[in-house]
Amino acid sequence: MKELSRIAESVQASTTMAIDSLFKQMKADGIDVIGFGAGEPDFNTPDEIKAAGIQAIEQNVTRYTPAAGTVELRQAVCDRIAADCGVQYKPNQVVATSGAKHAVYLALRALVNPGDEVILPAPYWVSYIELIRMVGGVPVVVTATEAEHFKLSKEKLAAAITPKTKALILNNPSNPTGMAYSREELEDIAQVCVANDVYVISDEIYYGLLYDGRKFTSFASLSPEAKELTILINGVSKSYAMTGWRIGYACANDRIVKVMANYVSHSTGSPVAISQKAAAVALSGPQEKIEEMRKAFEERRNYLVERMNRIPGVSCLCPEGAFYVMMNLEQLIGKTIQGVEITDDDVFADAFLKKGLVAVVPGAGFGAKNFVRWSYATSMDNIREGLDRLERFLAE
Repeated sequence: MKELSRIAESVQASTTMAIDSLFKQMKADGIDVIGFGAGEPDFNTPDEIKAAGIQAIEQNVTRYTPAAGTVELRQAVCDRIAADCGVQYKPNQVVATSGAKHAVYLALRALVNPGDEVILPAPYWVSYIELIRMVGGVPVVVTATEAEHFKLSKEKLAAAITPKTKALILNNPSNPTGMAYSREELEDIAQVCVANDVYVISDEIYYGLLYDGRKFTSFASLSPEAKELTILINGVSKSYAMTGWRIGYACANDRIVKVMANYVSHSTGSPVAISQKAAAVALSGPQEKIEEMRKAFEERRNYLVERMNRIPGVSCLCPEGAFYVMMNLEQLIGKTIQGVEITDDDVFADAFLKKGLVAVVPGAGFGAKNFVRWSYATSMDNIREGLDRLERFLAE
């Protein structure tokens, strides 16, 4: 048989999904495990949104839609972005996608030629680096350390730019670190990107989940020049607890959106009509339940961070948004725990799952060696028990 695509065979499986799959298998086998792996809210989709989906089925809203999405949904996106971020888009500058991940892929497809470089700040979401490779791009990883609060500086960005640089992927607030950029920090990055004509794929899927009274700044809101270079990525999965509905969207200038919509028309055809109807209701309806979820996440974060930092051998920064904590394992490297020598984060995560019965995600997949990611998109009872198990695991 002839070889398969070398690009396809080089794509690695998602670290987060692999951990989650093993966790779910152990749970199915009757093992009392607790999962902090996948980034999925434990809340149910709000009732009024579910009702809109049910009504769409009953009213036979089950046919093809325009490739870029229904006008209703794209208008709802424009209205929500204007209200929450102060950025004005027209419906023809929006493309609806099968999840925000799909929107990132389409943005890269629209921008990147084989051999083009895409700057990727680390720690990064596991899919970004694979998505860049999938379109023939070259990931240029720029590491932001814990001492730098895991945030890309304008100096490091400028140093990474070459004549081959096409784009920067910026996730704000960040998965996996939970850190968020201030307006001033974003302005510094925008200045470098505008000066060097670098596109910015700004993934803002967690924009509704900020804590301690922080205000979100969309990259596209910084200036007309920044907006022209921005492909704004968002969706309904996280803020509205709609992960399985698979609706994301991208906002950009007319030229970019047209290219992205063309890709949709020849691949998925369009996002699911029923899900688009529900997403339009989510974006245009009351937002009070979203705030209730945000407050619950903030309470969980406060407990997790305070207690984790009291456990000898581990530590973490206090995340500013999203629902993740990066736990530092540096003090544990080289030690033997539960009969296992902890040589890196992969070994720790494996031992913690098998012997501590807690699933966390190794940091290596995020470009963050010797860290593991905890998701606090789970109940407070699970968080308490998970930390109890961490203490017992480290003590024996």
